[in-house]
Amino acid sequence: MENQKVLKLMGAEQPAIHAKGPEQACERVEQAGVIYEMLIGKGYLDEQKLKYAKRVHAKLASNKTLTQVLQELKYITAEQLRDTLSESKVNLKLGALLVELGLIKDHDLKTAIGLQKESAVRKTIGEVLVEGGFIEERSLLEVLSFQLGLPYCELEISRMDANLLRKVPAKWYALHQFLPVSRANGQVTVAFVDPLNRESQDTAEKIFGEIRQALCSKSQFGEVLRALEREAVLLKTSQPDEKSVIGMVNAILEEAASSGASDIHIEPMKDRIRVRFRLDGVLVHYKDLPLQMGPPITSRLKIMSKADIAERRRHQDGRIQFEDPRTGTTLDLRVSFYVTVLGENTVLRLLGRKGLLLGLNQIGMYPKMLDRFKSEALDFPCGVILITGPTGSGKTSTLYSSINHLESMDSSIITVEDPVEYLIDGIAQCSIDPKINLTFEESLKHVVRQDPDIIVIGEIRDRFSAETCIQASLTGHKVLSTFHTEDSIGGLIRLLNMNIEAFLISSTVVCVAAQRLLRRVCTRCAEDYVLQPSDIRRLGYSANDLKGVGFKIGRGCPECRFTGYKGRIGVFELLVLNEPVKDAVLNKRTAYDLRRISTETSGLVTLFEDGIVKAANGTTSIQEVFRSLPRVARPRPVHELRRLLGTE
Repeated sequence: MENQKVLKLMGAEQPAIHAKGPEQACERVEQAGVIYEMLIGKGYLDEQKLKYAKRVHAKLASNKTLTQVLQELKYITAEQLRDTLSESKVNLKLGALLVELGLIKDHDLKTAIGLQKESAVRKTIGEVLVEGGFIEERSLLEVLSFQLGLPYCELEISRMDANLLRKVPAKWYALHQFLPVSRANGQVTVAFVDPLNRESQDTAEKIFGEIRQALCSKSQFGEVLRALEREAVLLKTSQPDEKSVIGMVNAILEEAASSGASDIHIEPMKDRIRVRFRLDGVLVHYKDLPLQMGPPITSRLKIMSKADIAERRRHQDGRIQFEDPRTGTTLDLRVSFYVTVLGENTVLRLLGRKGLLLGLNQIGMYPKMLDRFKSEALDFPCGVILITGPTGSGKTSTLYSSINHLESMDSSIITVEDPVEYLIDGIAQCSIDPKINLTFEESLKHVVRQDPDIIVIGEIRDRFSAETCIQASLTGHKVLSTFHTEDSIGGLIRLLNMNIEAFLISSTVVCVAAQRLLRRVCTRCAEDYVLQPSDIRRLGYSANDLKGVGFKIGRGCPECRFTGYKGRIGVFELLVLNEPVKDAVLNKRTAYDLRRISTETSGLVTLFEDGIVKAANGTTSIQEVFRSLPRVARPRPVHELRRLLGTE
């Protein structure tokens, strides 16, 4: 498909395609010409294909590099490119090489050069790119190894030659910024933080004799040095001590809490342990740890979460109450241990932060939709209200905002949750615990005996919990719950698939609200974005449909970690079951018919349409809309959607 897209750009129907400045692209292509000469020399490419690819690249509206175009045209493969670069030095500036390989964008490079000039401390462009979050250190070093013709070395203390390391003190290695790794064939492989530093090379040769230079990351270099300073015995046992493991786990949890992460992923790889944080819904690389740190870290987390430390063959769950010494606050974490072929994969979800509880007016619903949600759903005396969406779409936050709105002195609210994520005064909240037989089934049996007005079931998981919601509603209760479905219509379809009778669904379900979370455009670095022809085609609009509509995109700045986004906003689809919709459910009409009837009679605005309005208002970007929202039908014009949502 991408190949066809590139080939279409060869047509003459896009005369304005040069508006983005082909001179800059041509200049970069000329600078990177050495790469293509090497590919031709290896026999992976020929002059005719290169010439054709250049013509395509010159007409391309996007920021794709010539190297990426060659791969999309299937003239070269990523393996051929890597093989060519690894065999000889590449006479090209590091920044230009990173852009050409598609690892960073032209804009990222310009921003990094600007930061480099503004910095009071002298830094290389590579350091600026890594510190600014433009590229992972590992990716940078791999490209740097191509440029310098040196191997990239992963520093892992358990695999390093202890006898070589003992030759000089750790402080001395810190001064000269290198570490001996191994000895073979009379040569010592020495990993340098800066392999171009001639003084460091000379010093290494004086100590170890004939050396073989290698590259290493600054972060791994620092970790090995700290390990050497902490415990000399570590070099013999190849196992980290308990103190260092506790410190490492605490540091990860503290950093995740301070950065506002929602999840922590600790993942075993073939040669390292990768740690990532989920920030604003997107996984971001935090750091890599030595491979031998994996089992001790997992064991430490199992101890903290009261899981079985001896069991490594089965998946496990647990919960941690961690007190952050820097802020004095208690962090509530839900932990999942998942057994993989490379070891146990650990994911921690950060819960229970009271400051994140939002009012209904803050969740992101537009005025008319919010008024309908309050008046035709939440304020309804009885019935089932479902909040649907995939994992991580903000369902629980909306659920708690709704509970907070309903909480009053004259009503009794009781919940059954797994686990309780926000504590609200005046509400009876139950967190299930299967270990003591406090299950969903057991708790739901007792809920109705507590004389509740409003029942909150954390999640409809199966037919039993669905039937409980329905039965509670039939006895005059208001029931709120969450459901894993793609959109609001999908919520009704899934209930039917659970063999819940259609007449029960139509008579008890009051409203289904579907939602997603999109990243907000950073207000600090937001700039106007002109939709490309491909964007307009994907939206299903004509150019006239978008007259007077302005879109935004984040340029990237220190405030947003150079991502262009900061924070998230909810996107909603509200289905209120009026009589025509209830009749369609009763007759088991198709999803298409249900959506059409809802749109025509109940004012349904789809997730995709709500996302378009938020992008048109500059809250999010059109790229986020395409990335995260399902498109089920051709969207209506923006001015009509604004009228329906009350934003005009």
